[in-house]
Amino acid sequence: MDTGTHFVFGLGLGGLAMVDPAVTSHSLGPVAILIGTIAGSNAPDLDGLLRFKSNADYIKNHRGLSHSFPAILGWAALITAVVSLIFHNIPWWHIGFWVLLAVVVHVFSDLFNSYGTQAFRPLSKQWVAWNIIHIFDPFIFSTHLLAILLWISGVAPPQVIFPVLYILLGIYYGWRTLVHRRLSRQIAKQDPGSQPGDRYTLLPTVSLYRWNLVRTSADCTFGVGEWDHGKLKWLDVMKCDEHPAIDASKQHPDVQAFLGVTPFPCGHVKPQTWGYEVRWVDVRYRYRRQYPFVAVVLMDLSYAPLQSYVGWLSDERLEKRLRMNTY
Repeated sequence: MDTGTHFVFGLGLGGLAMVDPAVTSHSLGPVAILIGTIAGSNAPDLDGLLRFKSNADYIKNHRGLSHSFPAILGWAALITAVVSLIFHNIPWWHIGFWVLLAVVVHVFSDLFNSYGTQAFRPLSKQWVAWNIIHIFDPFIFSTHLLAILLWISGVAPPQVIFPVLYILLGIYYGWRTLVHRRLSRQIAKQDPGSQPGDRYTLLPTVSLYRWNLVRTSADCTFGVGEWDHGKLKWLDVMKCDEHPAIDASKQHPDVQAFLGVTPFPCGHVKPQTWGYEVRWVDVRYRYRRQYPFVAVVLMDLSYAPLQSYVGWLSDERLEKRLRMNTY
């Protein structure tokens, strides 16, 4: 989920913690728990600081080790220790429970979107993305805001508001999961251009009734479309290039970082007088007829890299960045 949603989850779980008598029996208990749950709900995304090192390091590691089993326990232990030192009159195991819950909810909710996480490390480095909830879901965010406003205004006690909120969200997550499974079984039957071996992937959007769609074919072709209120519409068909420059680019750290996080990479080669421009795109992300998540390597005629970039950019910003950054 996005940072704003993780923040309101932290507030919401802090409100839910008011059902714990060990929290409400201390005058500073609610404050301590809110600090803990907000910190726990955002701690796994501290790997965003890797942006200051390089885009490749950030893309390769974001939602990786920081969202793994050991990290969940590590974040919870660290935050619990700090909060317990400040609020030493509150039983640390109660603080620890709510902090751990906040960290777990963060990682669990990230599994539902299209980017996914490496939550099963160290058992597996595979990226897990269930493609059910958009990274920003208006329903999840707005219901949290409403619950928080009801709490602040005193309309109802948090012991009533937040259990109802999370029961409602549990039903919502279940409903979205069932819809995703049902539609995934229907898509191939609705596609007149379906070929044997085609694989279909539904991707969530901010709309409840519109899904992005990727069709992966055996001939290295991707179909990009949408499923909108029961209607299938194809927007683009992308054929990936086969070229020695494509193979050479796979040895570049920026491309390796890119290929490590996307299940839908497609490479294109543009010959130039000085060499080759190799552009990899992630076909999951189509915006205004462009694919903004890219890895680009400029090579000379012997396939030696000259310049590179990996990250999210428009064509104009990409060209400017490549002019500024020499390999």
